[in-house]
Amino acid sequence: MAEFGDLITAVGECGLYQKLLILLLSLPLLLNPFQMVGQVFLVVEVPYHCNTSWIRAVGPNLTEEEQLNLTLPRGADGEFEQCSMYSPVDWDLDSIVAYGLNDTEKCINGWVYPSEQPPSLLTEFDLVCDRAVLSDVSQSIYMAGLLIGATLFGMLSDRIGRRPVFLISILIQAVFGLAVAFSPHIYVFMALRCVLEPLFFLLATEWVGVAYRTKALMNAHTAFAIGQMAVAGLSYGIRNWRLLEIAGSAPMFALFFYFWVIPESPRWLVTKGRIEEAKKVLQKAAATNKRSLPPELLEQLKPEKEVKSGSFLDLFRKKHLLKVTLIMSCAWFADSIVYYGLSLSVTDFGLDIYLTQLAFGAVELPARLSCIFTLEWFGRKKMQSILLLLSGLICLILTGIPEDQATVITVLAIIGKFTSTAAFSTSYVYSAELFPTVLRQTGVGLSSTVARVAGILAPLIIPLGQYHHAIPMSIFGSIPVLVALLCILLPETRGVELTDDTGNDQPPDESSLIPAFLKQTMEALLPGNWSFR
Repeated sequence: MAEFGDLITAVGECGLYQKLLILLLSLPLLLNPFQMVGQVFLVVEVPYHCNTSWIRAVGPNLTEEEQLNLTLPRGADGEFEQCSMYSPVDWDLDSIVAYGLNDTEKCINGWVYPSEQPPSLLTEFDLVCDRAVLSDVSQSIYMAGLLIGATLFGMLSDRIGRRPVFLISILIQAVFGLAVAFSPHIYVFMALRCVLEPLFFLLATEWVGVAYRTKALMNAHTAFAIGQMAVAGLSYGIRNWRLLEIAGSAPMFALFFYFWVIPESPRWLVTKGRIEEAKKVLQKAAATNKRSLPPELLEQLKPEKEVKSGSFLDLFRKKHLLKVTLIMSCAWFADSIVYYGLSLSVTDFGLDIYLTQLAFGAVELPARLSCIFTLEWFGRKKMQSILLLLSGLICLILTGIPEDQATVITVLAIIGKFTSTAAFSTSYVYSAELFPTVLRQTGVGLSSTVARVAGILAPLIIPLGQYHHAIPMSIFGSIPVLVALLCILLPETRGVELTDDTGNDQPPDESSLIPAFLKQTMEALLPGNWSFR
């Protein structure tokens, strides 16, 4: 029986066919950042104050300045209060001017915004004062939707195939992303964003040879970084939030031709016993790569009876999969908590919001590209541990930097953004290689789900800085440092063929590099007869 790796070698480990496939899988990721980080540009802060037009009934000739002086209280800084107003009274204008108003209340007739300001979520749905929290809630709901989608679509991908799930994800992104632009209410906006699902692009790793897996995933991730920079440029040119949402979602419809060109994973087809379909896609790939696929090699491709459909529970039933699942889930959680923690905390760049987003995208580009080389030179396990450790240490160093040292804080935070981005990219590659084919998408989906939990928690941790400025960064820093130590318990997957089933076949473990005392400690802490030997 032919090994699947031999077939990929015969087809071409990364020929023209695979390169075109990687390009096609990367295109949707250029648009994905519009949903991920685009809300930053939909809720632009503008000056506002309570609507006090009631006084126009008794003073129709008042100037705007006179109206505000009579109807709005001033704060300690001498500026008009934004969330309170003087209570309306049934007096004539002369009495109001002579005696003034004293009783205040919250804005009861809405707010007034600069007339020249293009429509934004803030101005259209009044996300100010007591309603300002709805903006953060909306982002958390979006992350919660990704959390649910990552789990459900991950399992679905292992059941019905990589291709249909990828196509469904694109369709959902296009339809509901466009629908968001026509939201009549903030709660409709939240509901529609909650339905937006994550894009799954691990299909690329199952089409290329061992030596090209990292490049395949990193090229896709590079598209995401470029997309982040594109968000800044497009948002700068389109200030109307509805038009911006359309511009970021409508292009997804141009990918309708994917239905005819995106192939299914031949590796997944083999694990499902669909041999003839696997042969057809392999022959098509070989023809595109101008390679000759030996008929005798193709005929050796037989259904592997011992390969059974994986179950979600298999991730927890089998010891080697349980170890991988728990540690990689922790790694993804640490990646996400430090990534979003730094991203949401770095606000003092001395640049406007558009240049700041451009800088965020720019720093991610070299971070992701560098993984192509570092993962091959040093291996997955070492880089995962080192990058998490560095990200955590940078956050812990930030706790000791005085708050008035904005330049130092900014430089360190950018470095932390670089390492946390690289750690995230490493987790994608590592987890795709650690989980077997029949559970690959389920395992990665579960890990992504845990990452979304961290994405929801990060904005809730940042406000703890009001009690002490070091608390948020202490949390963001300590978690990745601890998880970095756990990652050394994982096997190395560099240069190892992907595992197909859930049996005991797994990448060779390098646990011999783990100190004996650490093995004994972990075995004592973990339940059951667990062994890392």
